[in-house]
Amino acid sequence: MPSELLTERQGAVLILTLSDPDSRNALSEAVITAGIEALSTAESDDGIRAIVLRGAGEHFCAGGNLHGLSTRRQAGPAAQARMIDLLHQWVEVIRACPKPVIAAVEGAAAGAGFSLALACDLIVASSDARFVLAHARLGLTPDGGATWQLLHALPRGTVQQMVWLAEPASAAQLHQWGVVQALCAPGRALGDAVALGERLAQMAPNAVAAGKELLNDAPARTFSQQLVAERDQFLRNLFHANGGEGLQAALGKRAPRFI
Repeated sequence: MPSELLTERQGAVLILTLSDPDSRNALSEAVITAGIEALSTAESDDGIRAIVLRGAGEHFCAGGNLHGLSTRRQAGPAAQARMIDLLHQWVEVIRACPKPVIAAVEGAAAGAGFSLALACDLIVASSDARFVLAHARLGLTPDGGATWQLLHALPRGTVQQMVWLAEPASAAQLHQWGVVQALCAPGRALGDAVALGERLAQMAPNAVAAGKELLNDAPARTFSQQLVAERDQFLRNLFHANGGEGLQAALGKRAPRFI
Protein backbone atom coordinates (compact mmCIF):
# COMPACT_ATOMS: atom_id res chain seq x y z
CA MET A 1 0.00 0.00 0.00
CA PRO A 2 1.58 3.34 -1.00
CA SER A 3 2.22 5.95 1.65
CA GLU A 4 -0.41 8.62 2.10
CA LEU A 5 -1.31 11.55 4.32
CA LEU A 6 -4.58 11.19 6.20
CA THR A 7 -6.48 14.19 7.54
CA GLU A 8 -8.95 14.37 10.42
CA ARG A 9 -10.61 17.21 12.33
CA GLN A 10 -11.17 17.21 16.07
CA GLY A 11 -12.87 20.51 16.73
CA ALA A 12 -10.40 23.27 15.95
CA VAL A 13 -7.47 20.83 15.69
CA LEU A 14 -6.43 19.35 12.35
CA ILE A 15 -4.65 15.97 12.62
CA LEU A 16 -2.28 15.00 9.80
CA THR A 17 -1.24 11.34 9.82
CA LEU A 18 1.74 9.99 7.91
CA SER A 19 0.36 6.60 6.90
CA ASP A 20 2.52 3.71 5.73
CA PRO A 21 3.11 1.60 8.86
CA ASP A 22 4.94 -1.15 6.96
CA SER A 23 7.77 1.29 6.16
CA ARG A 24 7.47 3.07 9.52
CA ASN A 25 5.81 5.91 7.62
CA ALA A 26 8.76 6.63 5.34
CA LEU A 27 8.36 9.83 3.37
CA SER A 28 7.35 9.91 -0.28
CA GLU A 29 6.88 12.69 -2.80
CA ALA A 30 3.11 12.20 -2.59
CA VAL A 31 3.04 12.49 1.20
CA ILE A 32 5.25 15.59 1.26
CA THR A 33 3.19 17.28 -1.47
CA ALA A 34 0.00 16.47 0.42
CA GLY A 35 1.53 17.89 3.61
CA ILE A 36 2.35 21.17 1.91
CA GLU A 37 -1.18 21.42 0.49
CA ALA A 38 -2.81 20.52 3.82
CA LEU A 39 -0.95 23.25 5.68
CA SER A 40 -1.67 25.81 3.00
CA THR A 41 -5.38 24.97 3.21
CA ALA A 42 -5.32 25.04 7.03
CA GLU A 43 -3.73 28.48 7.02
CA SER A 44 -6.76 29.98 5.26
CA ASP A 45 -9.35 28.06 7.32
CA ASP A 46 -10.36 30.13 10.34
CA GLY A 47 -11.94 27.06 11.91
CA ILE A 48 -8.54 25.39 12.26
CA ARG A 49 -6.46 26.85 15.08
CA ALA A 50 -3.85 24.15 15.67
CA ILE A 51 -2.32 21.26 13.71
CA VAL A 52 -0.99 17.93 14.98
CA LEU A 53 1.40 15.81 12.89
CA ARG A 54 1.69 12.12 13.75
CA GLY A 55 2.58 8.75 12.29
CA ALA A 56 0.26 5.78 11.85
CA GLY A 57 0.94 2.65 13.87
CA GLU A 58 3.85 2.34 16.28
CA HIS A 59 6.22 4.93 14.81
CA PHE A 60 6.35 8.59 13.83
CA CYS A 61 8.48 8.53 10.69
CA ALA A 62 11.53 6.59 9.49
CA GLY A 63 12.64 9.39 7.15
CA GLY A 64 13.35 8.77 3.50
CA ASN A 65 12.34 5.61 1.69
CA LEU A 66 15.53 3.63 0.98
CA HIS A 67 14.18 2.06 -2.22
CA GLY A 68 13.25 5.48 -3.51
CA LEU A 69 16.67 6.82 -2.53
CA SER A 70 18.38 4.02 -4.42
CA THR A 71 16.24 4.68 -7.51
CA ARG A 72 17.01 8.40 -7.43
CA ARG A 73 20.72 7.69 -7.03
CA GLN A 74 20.61 5.75 -10.27
CA ALA A 75 18.69 8.58 -11.94
CA GLY A 76 21.31 11.17 -10.98
CA PRO A 77 21.73 14.13 -8.62
CA ALA A 78 18.90 16.21 -10.08
CA ALA A 79 16.26 13.66 -9.07
CA GLN A 80 17.41 13.60 -5.45
CA ALA A 81 17.83 17.37 -5.36
CA ARG A 82 14.16 17.75 -6.35
CA MET A 83 13.12 15.41 -3.52
CA ILE A 84 15.19 17.26 -0.93
CA ASP A 85 13.93 20.62 -2.16
CA LEU A 86 10.36 19.35 -1.77
CA LEU A 87 11.09 18.19 1.79
CA HIS A 88 12.67 21.56 2.57
CA GLN A 89 9.63 23.34 1.15
CA TRP A 90 7.43 21.39 3.59
CA VAL A 91 9.73 22.24 6.49
CA GLU A 92 9.59 25.92 5.59
CA VAL A 93 5.80 25.81 5.26
CA ILE A 94 5.56 24.28 8.75
CA ARG A 95 7.80 26.97 10.20
CA ALA A 96 5.98 29.77 8.39
CA CYS A 97 2.48 28.53 9.22
CA PRO A 98 0.86 31.12 11.53
CA LYS A 99 -0.92 28.33 13.42
CA PRO A 100 0.78 26.07 15.98
CA VAL A 101 2.08 22.79 14.57
CA ILE A 102 2.63 20.04 17.14
CA ALA A 103 4.48 16.77 16.51
CA ALA A 104 3.01 13.75 18.31
CA VAL A 105 5.85 11.21 18.38
CA GLU A 106 5.55 7.53 19.20
CA GLY A 107 8.31 5.02 18.48
CA ALA A 108 11.02 6.14 16.07
CA ALA A 109 11.61 9.56 14.53
CA ALA A 110 14.61 8.87 12.30
CA GLY A 111 16.49 10.77 9.63
CA ALA A 112 14.19 13.23 7.89
CA GLY A 113 11.48 12.09 10.32
CA PHE A 114 13.52 13.65 13.13
CA SER A 115 13.95 16.77 11.01
CA LEU A 116 10.21 16.93 10.44
CA ALA A 117 9.50 16.75 14.18
CA LEU A 118 12.07 19.48 14.83
CA ALA A 119 10.38 21.73 12.27
CA CYS A 120 7.19 21.66 14.34
CA ASP A 121 6.65 24.30 17.01
CA LEU A 122 6.27 21.80 19.84
CA ILE A 123 7.03 18.09 20.28
CA VAL A 124 4.94 15.78 22.44
CA ALA A 125 6.67 12.39 22.71
CA SER A 126 5.99 9.09 24.39
CA SER A 127 8.50 8.14 27.05
CA ASP A 128 9.83 5.27 24.92
CA ALA A 129 10.22 7.29 21.70
CA ARG A 130 13.64 7.45 20.06
CA PHE A 131 15.09 10.19 17.87
CA VAL A 132 18.08 9.63 15.60
CA LEU A 133 19.89 11.35 12.74
CA ALA A 134 20.44 8.03 11.01
CA HIS A 135 22.06 9.41 7.84
CA ALA A 136 25.66 8.56 8.84
CA ARG A 137 24.79 4.85 8.85
CA LEU A 138 24.38 5.17 5.08
CA GLY A 139 27.41 7.41 4.62
CA LEU A 140 25.14 10.44 4.29
CA THR A 141 24.50 13.74 6.05
CA PRO A 142 21.29 15.23 7.53
CA ASP A 143 18.67 17.16 5.60
CA GLY A 144 15.40 18.84 6.51
CA GLY A 145 17.04 21.53 8.64
CA ALA A 146 17.99 19.23 11.53
CA THR A 147 21.49 20.64 11.95
CA TRP A 148 20.20 24.24 12.12
CA GLN A 149 17.41 23.38 14.54
CA LEU A 150 19.60 21.34 16.88
CA LEU A 151 22.45 23.87 16.89
CA HIS A 152 19.99 26.48 18.15
CA ALA A 153 19.05 24.21 21.05
CA LEU A 154 22.16 22.21 21.98
CA PRO A 155 25.94 22.62 22.25
CA ARG A 156 27.85 22.07 19.03
CA GLY A 157 29.69 19.02 20.34
CA THR A 158 26.44 17.29 21.26
CA VAL A 159 25.01 17.89 17.80
CA GLN A 160 28.27 16.86 16.12
CA GLN A 161 28.17 13.54 17.95
CA MET A 162 24.56 12.99 16.89
CA VAL A 163 25.47 13.71 13.25
CA TRP A 164 28.64 11.58 13.20
CA LEU A 165 27.64 8.55 15.26
CA ALA A 166 23.92 8.28 14.43
CA GLU A 167 23.14 7.11 17.95
CA PRO A 168 19.51 7.35 19.10
CA ALA A 169 18.55 9.90 21.76
CA SER A 170 15.69 9.06 24.08
CA ALA A 171 12.64 11.27 24.43
CA ALA A 172 13.53 11.74 28.10
CA GLN A 173 17.02 12.97 27.20
CA LEU A 174 15.71 15.40 24.60
CA HIS A 175 13.06 16.57 27.06
CA GLN A 176 15.79 17.32 29.58
CA TRP A 177 17.62 19.31 26.89
CA GLY A 178 14.46 21.22 25.95
CA VAL A 179 14.11 19.78 22.43
CA VAL A 180 11.00 17.78 23.39
CA GLN A 181 8.46 19.91 25.23
CA ALA A 182 6.22 17.23 26.78
CA LEU A 183 6.58 13.55 27.72
CA CYS A 184 3.67 11.16 27.98
CA ALA A 185 2.97 7.49 28.53
CA PRO A 186 3.34 5.23 25.46
CA GLY A 187 0.27 5.43 23.28
CA ARG A 188 -0.72 8.85 24.63
CA ALA A 189 1.23 11.16 22.28
CA LEU A 190 -1.70 11.87 19.96
CA GLY A 191 -4.19 12.46 22.76
CA ASP A 192 -1.85 14.73 24.67
CA ALA A 193 -0.87 16.63 21.49
CA VAL A 194 -4.52 17.19 20.58
CA ALA A 195 -5.24 18.37 24.15
CA LEU A 196 -2.36 20.84 23.82
CA GLY A 197 -3.74 21.94 20.44
CA GLU A 198 -7.14 22.49 22.01
CA ARG A 199 -5.57 24.70 24.68
CA LEU A 200 -3.81 26.73 22.00
CA ALA A 201 -7.08 26.96 20.05
CA GLN A 202 -8.54 28.93 22.97
CA MET A 203 -5.85 31.62 22.65
CA ALA A 204 -6.12 34.66 20.38
CA PRO A 205 -5.00 33.35 16.97
CA ASN A 206 -3.47 36.68 15.94
CA ALA A 207 -1.32 36.75 19.08
CA VAL A 208 -0.32 33.09 18.61
CA ALA A 209 0.76 33.82 15.03
CA ALA A 210 2.62 36.98 16.08
CA GLY A 211 4.47 35.13 18.83
CA LYS A 212 5.61 32.47 16.38
CA GLU A 213 6.73 35.11 13.89
CA LEU A 214 8.75 36.94 16.55
CA LEU A 215 10.60 33.78 17.53
CA ASN A 216 11.19 32.70 13.92
CA ASP A 217 12.70 36.04 12.96
CA ALA A 218 14.69 36.73 16.13
CA PRO A 219 17.89 34.82 15.17
CA ALA A 220 18.42 37.05 12.11
CA ARG A 221 17.92 40.30 14.04
CA THR A 222 20.02 42.38 16.37
CA PHE A 223 18.63 42.94 19.87
CA SER A 224 17.59 46.48 18.93
CA GLN A 225 15.81 45.24 15.81
CA GLN A 226 13.96 42.65 17.88
CA LEU A 227 12.82 45.34 20.29
CA VAL A 228 11.32 47.27 17.40
CA ALA A 229 9.59 44.12 16.12
CA GLU A 230 8.20 43.41 19.60
CA ARG A 231 6.84 46.94 19.86
CA ASP A 232 5.18 46.74 16.45
CA GLN A 233 3.60 43.35 17.16
CA PHE A 234 2.39 44.50 20.58
CA LEU A 235 0.65 47.50 19.03
CA ARG A 236 -0.96 45.41 16.27
CA ASN A 237 -2.34 42.97 18.82
CA LEU A 238 -3.41 45.61 21.33
CA PHE A 239 -5.56 47.32 18.70
CA HIS A 240 -6.89 44.05 17.29
CA ALA A 241 -10.42 43.08 18.35
CA ASN A 242 -8.95 40.25 20.39
CA GLY A 243 -6.79 42.71 22.31
CA GLY A 244 -9.91 44.60 23.34
CA GLU A 245 -11.69 41.36 24.26
CA GLY A 246 -8.73 40.18 26.32
CA LEU A 247 -8.64 43.43 28.30
CA GLN A 248 -12.39 43.47 28.86
CA ALA A 249 -12.35 39.85 29.99
CA ALA A 250 -9.49 40.45 32.43
CA LEU A 251 -11.19 43.55 33.88
CA GLY A 252 -14.49 41.72 34.08
CA LYS A 253 -12.86 38.67 35.66
CA ARG A 254 -14.18 36.27 33.02
CA ALA A 255 -12.70 33.99 30.38
CA PRO A 256 -12.01 35.75 27.07
CA ARG A 257 -13.89 34.79 23.90
CA PHE A 258 -11.36 35.34 21.14
CA ILE A 259 -12.34 35.34 17.49
